[in-house]
Amino acid sequence: MDVAHQLAVFKRGADELLVESEVAQKLARGKPLRIKLGLDPTAPDIHLGHTVVLNKMRQMQDLGHQVIFLIGDFTSMIGDPSGRNDMRPPLTREQIEANAKTYHAQASKVLDPARTEIRYNSEWSEPLGAAGMIKLAAKYTVARMLERDDFAKRFAGNQPIAVHEFLYPLMQGYDSVALRADIELGGTDQKFNLLVGRELQRHWGQEPQCILTMPLLEGLDGVEKMSKSKGNYIGITEAPAEMFGKIMSVSDTLMWRWYELLSFRTMDEIARLKRECDAGRNPRDAKVLLGKEIVARFHSPTASDAALAEFEARFRDHAVPEDMPEIALATAGAGLPIAQLAKQAGLVESTSEALRLIAQRGLKVDGDVVGDKALVLPAGRTFVVQAGKRKFARVTVN
Repeated sequence: MDVAHQLAVFKRGADELLVESEVAQKLARGKPLRIKLGLDPTAPDIHLGHTVVLNKMRQMQDLGHQVIFLIGDFTSMIGDPSGRNDMRPPLTREQIEANAKTYHAQASKVLDPARTEIRYNSEWSEPLGAAGMIKLAAKYTVARMLERDDFAKRFAGNQPIAVHEFLYPLMQGYDSVALRADIELGGTDQKFNLLVGRELQRHWGQEPQCILTMPLLEGLDGVEKMSKSKGNYIGITEAPAEMFGKIMSVSDTLMWRWYELLSFRTMDEIARLKRECDAGRNPRDAKVLLGKEIVARFHSPTASDAALAEFEARFRDHAVPEDMPEIALATAGAGLPIAQLAKQAGLVESTSEALRLIAQRGLKVDGDVVGDKALVLPAGRTFVVQAGKRKFARVTVN
């Protein structure tokens, strides 16, 4: 395809393309570009926020370019300080290996696995050894590192910066050298690290990579970026009904942001849909279309239809889902306190979360809002317990 068309695909929804003239020169040669995206397996699940850059990779893949999905099994041991105001605790090798096992399969839900080069940065990072690390560290100055916004803020605020954190952007940059990347993708918070890659490639006599940054997807709260640690995420392996219900819970304003960054519809289609809603069409219709599209992508069209039917039955008709976990809990006494029961049933992470839900009138037993934090559910009975809008369990107290 011609250069102008490819540039338009590259730039759709992007925050910045550096340097566009260099990208045009690379494309004009008519050879497939080596396009790199690295993700650290810091958690076992890829969420919709990650798919913003994965979607862009798939678009580039469909244009005929060679995409490289890099799993940062080595850099995960350092911990990416991007956007952090404190030190990220490094993961153990066991944690990293367990998380990395799921990344390839999950990324293949977006990328074409037959045309995707999967690499692990331990391949070239571990052989560097101590001497190689010292030589690499000599390529960059502390002053340049402190130009990075999050480092600068922490330094100015007398917050600690560990020396190993300076290694992260160097190692990410060295990945680009090892892979001879033509373009590297990342979120806007990765810009400094991506620029380090350009600099290191120059040191190694390579043509510097170009950079394409994608916006950070706001999570369910519409404020913070989507993050598992913030609890505002949708994992791409979540059950269809759970995924659909969460999408339907986002605000009408956030919906259009998600359309731009997550939908595969053309921008003209999205603009037409938005005009229809501005003219009086119910925004819920547009949200349903988005929810069905995303659920179908990560599950199937049949699953998306079923998720919509269950959502309408549960929320429009105020019904409970037919299929829910069946849980039996034992009690040594006459019953179980409601907060303890909710935690043991897996509906909440902790009893304190259950107590907060009760205070917010978000915990129900057999359809009735729980108002008493000291409520004890008696033994010998089965209850339908609901936490929030989407979590249900049929709990028998023995």
